Amino acid sequence: LRSGFAPAYDNFMGFFHAIDWKEPWLICLLALHVLLLLSAILSRKHINLQMCLFLLALSGVYFAESLNLFLSAHWQMFSTQNYFDPHGLFLSVLWSGPLLVLAILILINTLLSLCHLIVQWKRAELRHRARLSQKKEN
Repeated sequence: LRSGFAPAYDNFMGFFHAIDWKEPWLICLLALHVLLLLSAILSRKHINLQMCLFLLALSGVYFAESLNLFLSAHWQMFSTQNYFDPHGLFLSVLWSGPLLVLAILILINTLLSLCHLIVQWKRAELRHRARLSQKKEN
């Protein structure tokens, strides 16, 4: 099993080492993803803000191809090398991947909130039925 993962690991490490992680725009991109994640965590009780973040993340993924085309044409303005290949691997890994993870986390939080709301609703319904049956007995 370990030998089966060796080529994938080697490819990942080659990808990782090919990137100059000290470039300011890459640092800002990573900071943006951390900021979005913190926003999602801190706003987990505010469903409207969560839905805005969810739509923002999915919009970012939707426009990734257009963004890749634009950035591949203008990479000299902000980068020391062209990371933006025609297949969009770099942008998929460092842009779309984190946004999809964020969207999945928001979706999981929304489903958990929905489950909690259903439990509250059922408890209130049972209390209401108990009160009605008590009134009928009296």
